[in-house]
Amino acid sequence: MAEECTHDCSTCSANCGSRKNDPKDLREAPNPLSDVKHVIGVVSGKGGVGKSLVTSLLAVLFNRKGYQVGILDADVTGPSIPKAFGLRGEVTGDEHGMIPPRTVSGIDVMSVNLMLDDETRPVVWRGSLIAGTVKQFWTDTIWNDTDVLFIDCPPGTGDVPLTVFQTVPLDGIIIVSSPQELVSMIVSKAANMAKMMNVPVLGIVENMSYVKCPDCGREIKIFGESNIEKIAEDFGYDLLARIPIDPKLSAAVDRGAIELTDADYLDTAADVIERRLGLEPKA
Repeated sequence: MAEECTHDCSTCSANCGSRKNDPKDLREAPNPLSDVKHVIGVVSGKGGVGKSLVTSLLAVLFNRKGYQVGILDADVTGPSIPKAFGLRGEVTGDEHGMIPPRTVSGIDVMSVNLMLDDETRPVVWRGSLIAGTVKQFWTDTIWNDTDVLFIDCPPGTGDVPLTVFQTVPLDGIIIVSSPQELVSMIVSKAANMAKMMNVPVLGIVENMSYVKCPDCGREIKIFGESNIEKIAEDFGYDLLARIPIDPKLSAAVDRGAIELTDADYLDTAADVIERRLGLEPKA
């Protein structure tokens, strides 16, 4: 140890034997063969609000913009990303790491459902094992030349979201909500967790905002009037989009044809996120 050592490793670049790692920094390095430029988490304080839909649509839009895109499906017990893309390819790999299957349009996907013989078989694991699996999806998967990696997180603020926030270098998160009265609580939980973990919030997406009458085009607020604009303003977040209940969109997901959808509900959101990340438009 140098005589002039102050015992404050944050101010010193020397790699001496007395160096102490920051106990608050639990981030894990990706696979040595990975090249991931930006990582975005898609989260919510509760389930059933459409995180997987938002993740899938954003991945498709960024892919269409010319970026190489990946999706890490962190919802181990309720994975739905492979279904949305009609993806049934097996995960391959060697001693260097796992190779994620690629969708028709070229989006890399890693999900536990791609490792099961039967996609309907439940994953009955304890939280620590699930969290460890998600960590391995980051550290052991070879994300090759990936411009944007989206992480579809399970609901709430438990083991898996905490693992993602702590171990993956997130550029920011997108909070997904719905129009019900408890939306304030949904946003608050995710927002407070992001604040605790010092992760930027890129904005809010409200799903199931309305349904459009097929005859007259009138917007019908099934869940009543939303106050999402006020909530976004209170938190100082951008309201990125409001997605309606769209039977055509639901049918596309059920068919595994999300890549073929022409829905434009998140077009503006994708443009905003692109600017926030400082990406150069490719297409």
